[in-house]
Amino acid sequence: MKLSEFKFDLPQSLIALYPADRGESRLMVVNRQTKKIEHKKFSEIIDYFSEGDVMVVNDTKVFPARLYGQKEKTGAKIEVFLLRELNREMRLWDVLVDPARKIRVGNKLYFGDSDLVAEVIDNTTSRGRTIRFLYDGNHEELMRAIDELGETPLPRDINRKVEDADRERYQTIFAQHVGAVAAPTAGMHFTKVIQRRMEIKGIHFTPITLHVGVGTFRQVDVEDLTKHKTDSENFAITDASAQIINQALDNNKKVCAIGTTSLKALESSVSANNRVKSFEGWTDKFIFPPYDFKISNCLLTNFHLPESILMMMTSAFGGHELIKEAYDIAMQEKYKFFSYGDAMLIL
Repeated sequence: MKLSEFKFDLPQSLIALYPADRGESRLMVVNRQTKKIEHKKFSEIIDYFSEGDVMVVNDTKVFPARLYGQKEKTGAKIEVFLLRELNREMRLWDVLVDPARKIRVGNKLYFGDSDLVAEVIDNTTSRGRTIRFLYDGNHEELMRAIDELGETPLPRDINRKVEDADRERYQTIFAQHVGAVAAPTAGMHFTKVIQRRMEIKGIHFTPITLHVGVGTFRQVDVEDLTKHKTDSENFAITDASAQIINQALDNNKKVCAIGTTSLKALESSVSANNRVKSFEGWTDKFIFPPYDFKISNCLLTNFHLPESILMMMTSAFGGHELIKEAYDIAMQEKYKFFSYGDAMLIL
């Protein structure tokens, strides 16, 4: 398929700047078999699942990846966006810097009045750099310093200043393992009460981990989608989770990927007999229509931006024409889009 097939005019007013209360967002339910589209409240999601069904949730935890520092000598203000830790012992990190033209190998960056200092040791891309933190404390103390100084990495399309409340809200209730620079947003709709009600009904919540990278929001700049390369993301599926998911598949139960990140992880670890296998490593899988999904038979996701890889993945799962129709209806009905927006359940 072509990039232009995922283009549509999204009014800026439909991009959610703030989230609804957890569990209170709207839920569009799209049935692939009947083509029926329903409008519900998120708390009604429980009605679509039965005993033995499985919710596969991403338990990655977002860390405050956006730091603001000053360049040595000139004092020029620099934004440093932490992408991933490269080497824990040497305190090497892969980062993006802005403005990049001012940052060269050998420059030192200072972060406020803190003891945190970084040295630029390599250029990776036009905006990418490798930095080494010069810090006396251990790893936990370094992460604590980053946590105190860093800002919640809200995507730029949420066009407002980051607030204190974002630190808790731009996170799912399932968050356990630190490593994401963007939230797995479908999981943000759940509350502990909704989870408990579903568990009482016999529905399992099974964690996998995929540390969401900034490539999730990177613009696709080729018309031929087969030529687009996505950034690699680290993910892990345990034996225990694989067993629960495979048992549900064997029993013809629903396996619902909670978010495109869970969907991507599951489809990146498929065995020869079309079951999920335990795995720890990296995936650069890029899913767009047409695609034959092997594991998930149900998807919960948000409404995504035009021409985004997340919209392409949703379209691959729901069927391009049906999802196109659903998005048209979503705009007519004033559903909220993007990370803090409303939810769509594709059955």
